[in-house]
Amino acid sequence: MSSPTAEHMEEHVLYAERPEWSDVVPIAQYENIQPLAPIFYSPEYKDATDYFRAIVKTGEKSPRVLQLTETIIRLNPAHYSAWQYRYETLIAISAPLEPELVLTNALTKASFKTYQVWHHRRLLLIVLRDPAPELAFNEEVLKADPKNYHTWSHRQWLLAYFDQAELWAGELPFVERLLDDDVRNNSAWHHRFFVSFERGGKYGTDEDTEEAVRRELYFTKERIALAPNNASAWNYLRGILNHARLPYSTQAAFAKQYVVDAVEPGADDVLDLENPPPSESAELPCAAAIEFMADVHEASGKEGIPKAVELWRSLAHTHDTIRKRYWEFRIREGVNA
Repeated sequence: MSSPTAEHMEEHVLYAERPEWSDVVPIAQYENIQPLAPIFYSPEYKDATDYFRAIVKTGEKSPRVLQLTETIIRLNPAHYSAWQYRYETLIAISAPLEPELVLTNALTKASFKTYQVWHHRRLLLIVLRDPAPELAFNEEVLKADPKNYHTWSHRQWLLAYFDQAELWAGELPFVERLLDDDVRNNSAWHHRFFVSFERGGKYGTDEDTEEAVRRELYFTKERIALAPNNASAWNYLRGILNHARLPYSTQAAFAKQYVVDAVEPGADDVLDLENPPPSESAELPCAAAIEFMADVHEASGKEGIPKAVELWRSLAHTHDTIRKRYWEFRIREGVNA
């Protein structure tokens, strides 16, 4: 929710000047006190919130309260009390919620980084019980900011709360579209893991877990081959293996291709679908792959520690110097193991 436009403010009449509100005695925020550093509110906001405090005190819930809370919300979209009282008023007077959702659509698009607007949507959807259109709306909002936490959190709540097969059905293709647009979208990678492995509920256990692991390994390695220095994809690869309780060594043949200084000529002449090689234009070696292989060697036991230390040293001094102190710590840990 953005602040009202100049045109809107020109048309705005203070509640203190409206005859229909003459029966309400406004309550000032700083009643009978003189604050040392008072917040500088606009006259419109101060007027509306003074009347809001009076309404809350009397407990009035009526159509005019909806008008008042909308005014406050447009001026301050993070005003949680106004949002909550608005919802309570809607329910108390049995107001139709479909028009409220339409209004909230516009307010959400204007202030999608505000938690309160998403919470209000959630309350409305719980009562309306019609989640299908919400996925399309959510995708539309994500176009403005594909990594906005509140938008993604709302989408996951929607899927998990209603847990309908038709809602889940399009999620993997949806995420794939986003990753085609930006393979480094960590939020999309996180959502893909949620859809693949963390659903829970009635429709969360139907899929063959082993098949899901094979599918996700193939998908992830294809994306790493496309952009080797993409931390999101390497983290996702680790997540799959941790979830399936598979040792990292099962992917050593794949990762080894990304720790060399350059792609070997003719490396992609024989295509290995299980272990796609980096493209000829790839920037190698890949720090994430070096870290992965170091973990492989460390997990192999004492005999693997020297090789792990060698790789950590290459990260500390050449390939990931920004985390030099961390790699030096790993080196000390390895040497003293």
